[in-house]
Amino acid sequence: MAIRIRIGTRKSAMALVQTEEIARRLTAAAPDIDVEIVKFETTGDRDQTSKLLPHGGKGGAFVAEIRKAVVSGELQAAMHSLKDMPGNEDTPGLVIGATLARDPPGDVLVLRGGISIDDLRRSRGKGFKIGTNAVRRAAYVRRLFPEVEVIHYRGAADTRVRKLDNSELQRLPEGGAVGPADALIMARSGLERVGLAARIAHEFSVQEMLPAVGQGIVAVECAAQDWQTRRILSGIDDPVAHRSAAAEREVLWVLNGHCNSPIAGFSTIQGAQMTLTASVLDEAGDLFIEASRTGPADRPRELGRAVGLDLLAKGAADIIERSRPK
Repeated sequence: MAIRIRIGTRKSAMALVQTEEIARRLTAAAPDIDVEIVKFETTGDRDQTSKLLPHGGKGGAFVAEIRKAVVSGELQAAMHSLKDMPGNEDTPGLVIGATLARDPPGDVLVLRGGISIDDLRRSRGKGFKIGTNAVRRAAYVRRLFPEVEVIHYRGAADTRVRKLDNSELQRLPEGGAVGPADALIMARSGLERVGLAARIAHEFSVQEMLPAVGQGIVAVECAAQDWQTRRILSGIDDPVAHRSAAAEREVLWVLNGHCNSPIAGFSTIQGAQMTLTASVLDEAGDLFIEASRTGPADRPRELGRAVGLDLLAKGAADIIERSRPK
């Protein structure tokens, strides 16, 4: 008799591609698995105008409703982009049962026709509008192009590119609109998943723009006590991505970062060693601190905790507190 697993996911094209990959891997690993994909229109999908903060950040906007269905037993598992999962709070009774191998984690620049990266560099961004909804990306891009205007920009990856190409305005939650944008900052992995990798005009190095914690990692969450589902998910878990996720998310936990905190973190593993770098910025990009350590790859949370404490010793708590909503 087939074992049925219901996996919840957002209805966006990118989320469906990710979840279909999980389903394919599960059935390849265990042919007796029957996977049903359950689509959710989350708060963040229904409202593509407002900033995410009023919805509780990405966690409240994209994760909370699907998590609730797992806790209630309606679903056996939930697919999340790891960077959307809050790292400074626990959801009692849930665990990450599997992570897929990390996709390219970097941020990229997508340009409107007739504009080049050299134009932005020569002008220091003066006269250009760059769209993003991520406070981390906004902070870094202001460091790279000090005179650029960063504008609020929402929507699925393919929707954002379409709005850029059509010179559409972005509606604002308080009324009115901004734009049109001249460029967008996006995740390389997201563009690849929706078939738009050809639009990448420039890929930022990790020195230019450190990725978000967990960027490029797909996580599958399940109930902690659902041992059957945990056993099944373990068959598709990538141990390198899982260790990276643990180290990077520990930094968020130590810092008690919130959704308005420009925090970045990225780890790499070579042999038995892991190197983790993390940073905290203010949204203007003026204040910037960074910490990096190398340690045993099989003790990722200890490494994450050490890097987080290094950032606190350098003044991260003050930067995070200033960015906290009043």
